[in-house]
Amino acid sequence: MNPTPDKPADGDLLRLAKRRVGIKMAFFTHLMVYVCVNTGLFFIDHLGGDVGWSVFPLLGWGLGLAIHGLVTWIPLPGGDNWRSRMVERELQRLKERRP
Repeated sequence: MNPTPDKPADGDLLRLAKRRVGIKMAFFTHLMVYVCVNTGLFFIDHLGGDVGWSVFPLLGWGLGLAIHGLVTWIPLPGGDNWRSRMVERELQRLKERRP
């Protein structure tokens, strides 16, 4: 079977699947660390008497986590082909510069 741009080879699909699973696992790891750390900060905040500072890391980190989630779960137009096209362009530029 000859791979075409529209129909990648099985090895390419396996690499793509592994990459996507890795990206999703990284998001879940980020989510679990976020929950654990912010739970700890919440309890530390409430043990100290002055209640309220733990909301700042919760919101700031939460914004970063939300952006990570969007990038992970919402496909971009062009998706993985976009990265491949960028690599091809960069290779072409490097070849043109070579003496």
